[in-house]
Amino acid sequence: MTEMNLSGKKVAILVEKGFEQVELTEPKRALERTGAETEIVSPAGNQVRAWNQSDWGDTMKVDVALDQARPENYDALLLPGGLMDPDQLRRNQKAQQFVRHFFDTGKPVAAIGHGPWTLIDAGVVQGRKLTSYPSLQMDLKNAGAQWIDQEVVVDRGLISSRRPDDIPAFNRKMIEQFAEGPHPSSGQAARQTGGQRGTSR
Repeated sequence: MTEMNLSGKKVAILVEKGFEQVELTEPKRALERTGAETEIVSPAGNQVRAWNQSDWGDTMKVDVALDQARPENYDALLLPGGLMDPDQLRRNQKAQQFVRHFFDTGKPVAAIGHGPWTLIDAGVVQGRKLTSYPSLQMDLKNAGAQWIDQEVVVDRGLISSRRPDDIPAFNRKMIEQFAEGPHPSSGQAARQTGGQRGTSR
């Protein structure tokens, strides 16, 4: 099988404090290995700290502050999980706007673990097939998504996986979809939901 080449592609990795470390580092490494440029985008300041399974993990440099980030400068979006990270991003209006740009323009988005939580408040999951960390399934169903329990789900440029064990399959599909580029038919009717409806705690 020919290795995908993502040279010339620029990928935003949107995170807040407490993202699951391996859900950022492994996909980021896979993207860069195929030639993509990645940038960590965050509202957290100059640095953002990861959560590593059961304790705090590494501190990583933020490449672009969320307030300065222009989503049109990126070809794709990666949303790592972690319990704390998406719970903060989904309450951040700027983060929601940033995420919506990718769906409005059909650009591919990859979300793993708790990452899809952010998508609920961005109002982009209605009518979409996806998976996530199992505890999110009712929130996603309430927001109009079709939740599927498998290691990776692809739906019109949206790539999702459940947990760190799924990362190899997640990376393969992420690279494949990012190489394909925009999916013009993705038409996010979910915007009509008003974003906040369907969110539950």
